[in-house]
Amino acid sequence: SLGEHRDLGIHTELLSDGAVDLVETGVVTGTRKTLRPNKVVTTFALGTQRLYDWLHENSAVEFLPVDYVNNPRTVARERGFVSINATTEVDLFGQCASETMAGRYWSSSGGQADFARGAMYSEDGQAFIVLHSTTSSGRSRIRVSLSEGSVVTTLKNTVDHVVTEYGVAKLRGRSIAERARALVAIAHPEHREGLEEEARAAGLWGTR
Repeated sequence: SLGEHRDLGIHTELLSDGAVDLVETGVVTGTRKTLRPNKVVTTFALGTQRLYDWLHENSAVEFLPVDYVNNPRTVARERGFVSINATTEVDLFGQCASETMAGRYWSSSGGQADFARGAMYSEDGQAFIVLHSTTSSGRSRIRVSLSEGSVVTTLKNTVDHVVTEYGVAKLRGRSIAERARALVAIAHPEHREGLEEEARAAGLWGTR
């Protein structure tokens, strides 16, 4: 999907296979970066053998300490920074639970909140939280309230955009009722009516 872009830069906690194609096709050059121009910056990599072979003695890639790479102050210095992070659940306030699944602890937070905050303070920056609208069993991942036992990874006041396969909900600067309506609109169609009813009962829907 990024194939038509040019001169993008990468500054990421985790580097994966997709970076190889983006660099080799000229999409990622890093020429417009403020910090470490022409370099792909990361703190660790995970992928296939192709990725590791590409990384071997590749001077275009810099592995730097996590306290530098993930520092929101570092991220904010890049103009137009776009952060993209995945989550498992979002409630209608916009709180993201990215460490738990159905209320059970699954993974640590990683750099999600760091990059979301950094993008928020970057000039022209944007932050995106992405998730499938439902679980494999059909349960909605957009919920009136997070599952019991869930851990909030990214605060509602930090969340900028939430994305599902049904669209984008822009949350930054919006009221509680506006957030609820925007999030229900990108939930799975089978769950929208039920979510609206629950939101009204919880006093989150407001009036137009």
